[in-house]
Order: sequence, then C-alpha cells, then structure tokens
Amino acid sequence: MSRVMIIGCGGVASVAIAKCCQNSEVFTELMIASRTKEKCDAAKEKWQGTTKTAITTAKVDADNKEELIALIQEYKPDAVLNVALPYQDLTIMEACLATGVDYIDTANYEAENTEDPEWRNIYEARCKKEGFSAYFDYSWQWAYQERFQAAGITALLGTGFDPGVTSVFSAYALKHYFDEIHTIDILDCNGGDHGYPFATNFNPEINLREVSAPGSYWENGHWVEVEAMSIKSEYDFPEVGKKDMYLLHHEEIESLAKNIPGVKRIRFFMTFGQSYLTHMKCLENVGMLSTAPICFEGKEIVPIQFLKALLPDPASLGARTVGKTNIGCIFTGIKDGKEKTIYIYNVCDHQECYKEVGSQAISYTTGVPAMIGTMMVVSGLWKKPGVFNVEEFDPDPYMEALNRWGLPWVVDENPHLVEV
Repeated sequence: MSRVMIIGCGGVASVAIAKCCQNSEVFTELMIASRTKEKCDAAKEKWQGTTKTAITTAKVDADNKEELIALIQEYKPDAVLNVALPYQDLTIMEACLATGVDYIDTANYEAENTEDPEWRNIYEARCKKEGFSAYFDYSWQWAYQERFQAAGITALLGTGFDPGVTSVFSAYALKHYFDEIHTIDILDCNGGDHGYPFATNFNPEINLREVSAPGSYWENGHWVEVEAMSIKSEYDFPEVGKKDMYLLHHEEIESLAKNIPGVKRIRFFMTFGQSYLTHMKCLENVGMLSTAPICFEGKEIVPIQFLKALLPDPASLGARTVGKTNIGCIFTGIKDGKEKTIYIYNVCDHQECYKEVGSQAISYTTGVPAMIGTMMVVSGLWKKPGVFNVEEFDPDPYMEALNRWGLPWVVDENPHLVEV
C-alpha cells in the first residue's frame, strides 16, 4: 500500500497513471500534478471509475521548488514519480530532498537553455574531460549521491524503456547468461506509421535535440564521438522487418559503462525513415532546433519550443498509429569459458496499446516501466539510500513485472549481429 505523487500529465504520464490504477494493490492513493490541472482532472475522470486507487489532482509548476515542496508536504507521498520534462529533474530532486521523499524518473537531466553561460562552462569542461558533447548526461544527478544517502532516501534514475528496461536487460543478462559481457548493442526500432508527414513520438524538444546531436559510443574505456547520423546499419527486427537504423548518443551507455564490469563496447541504434531525416535536417538548417531565445516582434521565443507548438502532440498519435515497436539489446561475451551471444527484446503493438490505455506504443513502453520502477521502490524491493540507475539492483522482480504488466520479453540465443 502506497501513496504516490506523479508530476506531469503528458503521454508517458497518462500510461503510468493507467498502470498505477491497474495495480491498485500497490498504488492505493495517487496524486496527479502538473502545470495544466485540466489535464490532471481529465485523467482522474478517465480512470477513477475503473480502479480502487484513490486519485486526487493538483496544479504545480515543476520549475518552482517552493511550490513543489509545499505540495509534497501537503500530500505526504511515499514517493514522487517525475514524468515531467528532463529540464525539471534537479528541481524535483531538490524538493524530494527537502521533504525526505523517494524520487523516481525516466530520463536524465538536461538544461533547457544550452546557451546559459554558467551551464555552458560546466558543459564544456565535461565535453573536454569525457569526450562526448551531448547536452544530457548523468553527472548532474549522480552529484546528489551523498545528499540522498544522508537523507536516507532513494533516487531511482531512468526507469523508462531506454534507458530503463534495456539497462535491466543488461543486468539480467549478466546475472543469468554471462560470466563477462563484452559488447552491448541497444536497438530501438519503431515500425509504426502515424500518417503525418512529420511528427515525433515523444516530446519534440527532447526528441529533436537528441537525434540532431553528434553520435557517440563507448569502446575500450573511452568515448568515441562521430558526426550525427553518420553510422547507419540495416537490421531485420523480429515481427517488424528490415529497417535502417542510426547510431546515436544515449544516456544508458554512460551508466552501463560504469555499472557493467569489463564491458568493452556499448552502442545505441535507433530506426528512422528518410522522410523524418529530411524534415529534421531542413528544420535544423533554418535554426528551428535552436534552444537559444530570440526576439520576434518584441517577444522572446525559443525556436524549438515554437516548433513544438506547431507539431502534433505525441499524446494524440495513438488512435492513428499502426505497426509495432521492437526494443532490446544484443549481448556478446563469455559463459563457462565459451563465447556466447543473446538478444533480449520486447515487441509492442501500437494499436493494442491504444485499445488498452489510449496511447501509442512509444508512450506505453516508457509509462509501464515508470510504474514498475516506482513499484520496486515503494514496495521496498529496490530501496536504499542514495542515487541509483536501474541496473544496480536485482533485475529479476522487474523482469517478472514486465511480463505481468504488458511488456513481455523474449530471449533469442542465436541472433544475427549488427553489421556496420
């Protein structure tokens, strides 16, 4: 039995809310809080008649630490699940520290304004030291380790699908299939079609910044950075078929390199169609992906935020998206002195997700693990003082929960490898 506050009410949050309501034995009380209370009220109205979970709603500005602290003190949750924007991670972590409440999120911190001089100095020093230039990294949140330890509370980082499930797959593979893991290839394939000329399947600001950044991978103890979208491969995905995929920088590479002992190489690939890439390059060339504020007709606007307002809301794509996703990891390594390769993956059907919770599969595959990670913390299975990534805990109960709550996984012991 637990009382949980969910901050955010977008596409991922809507799935996490639905799954918490399905799991009312664990989530007996739920508060949904966001800047737009009307969205929270609509979610409550949708689910409260289907669940024993007691749902309340509130308005809160996740950029305002004092507002967050006041709301947490009023509601007194056992844990806060942050499914707002990655820009707001640190503010919410600060509020959890101030109130002594466990913290869970799905994506690591990144700065909203990447031209801010103070942030830029820290960022450029990290680029020089670490060797990759993505705007997002775990250093900001890992820096809270001692404070969370001292407060006796848990921060669980990155319990989405990737990062999240892919990281738990890695811990599970190490526990059950390998003595040593040498390489990890994380493959994220969306074989869905929403019918629009151009749209993003999750928050456009985060999606477009991530995809347009230089790619990088971990090899032999250091980062290798390459030009954006410069490494391409075709892969035949089970239940989806052959798709072009491109190497990207992704945050779980950073945590897996730290937490999987002896790993020699970690890469991340995501599939894209040519139409998406053409649109994105055009938008980048004309400055629409910029995070730096500009003055337009006497008002200050951020180009990528204006673009977000023009694009379809990812939460609205569910009804029109058909096809399947396939997300998983290919591992190579050693077991009992012999070379071994396995592929652990999940296939998710967009329309099946929509029938169940009114969402497309991209939100579903993040929202379900968000609920599961929160369940791991509030049930005490994954609870100790400090800041942790999901692969640092026992993967077995999480893997069992994936099968139970809608993301069943497959282990292929004879996969074909990625060719680059």
